[in-house]
Amino acid sequence: MKKLFILSLLIGLVLAQTPKNDNYLVGITAKLSHIITRDSGQKVKIERIQDVENVLTDDFTKTSRECPPFCIQPTKIDERIKNIGELELIKFINTKISSHKGVLIDTRLKSWFELETIPSAINLPFSVVENASKKKMGMIFGILGMKIKKDGSWDFSKAKELAIFDNGVWCAQASHFLPSLLEHGYPSDKILYYREGLQGWKLVGLTTLVHKEIVKK
Repeated sequence: MKKLFILSLLIGLVLAQTPKNDNYLVGITAKLSHIITRDSGQKVKIERIQDVENVLTDDFTKTSRECPPFCIQPTKIDERIKNIGELELIKFINTKISSHKGVLIDTRLKSWFELETIPSAINLPFSVVENASKKKMGMIFGILGMKIKKDGSWDFSKAKELAIFDNGVWCAQASHFLPSLLEHGYPSDKILYYREGLQGWKLVGLTTLVHKEIVKK
């Protein structure tokens, strides 16, 4: 009887953490309607736009940009880094970020980040880490959970898992960001790359956040 009670309790907890598609015309999956995350101290619901007639009308509708600099990027920035898609990133936000074990990094310049980004992302522009000194990278890695041993070496055993992104397949900002992390020793098995970026996120109608409104004159 006790085992049945515990089993029922565990099932209840799992169901409570897996929102159903009740009253959702457009779910994330057939069984997942939304997740809840936090951004700037506020709860944010990540879901898909419910209007099935909705289309993108902003800058992310462009098919072509000057190349360089906006050239199509390789599928794999580095063979050691695992690529992920939308569902894997949603799972990362819902599990790793919620448990403070992971960090979602928007590698774009601050002006891009402020205009629109993925909820719960922090901004660490590629320009900050590219060609950075070991001292500067040590400070950045310290924020991400790396510890400095007594002998001065770096201990990444408790470093956070990272998911990184930029604008999408035509954007090189993540391509500049990642090598700097690897060069200074951040473990490749703790890094995930969301290649589709913000454009891919928006193409499936997922929630985005604006941190700074652009005033039109």
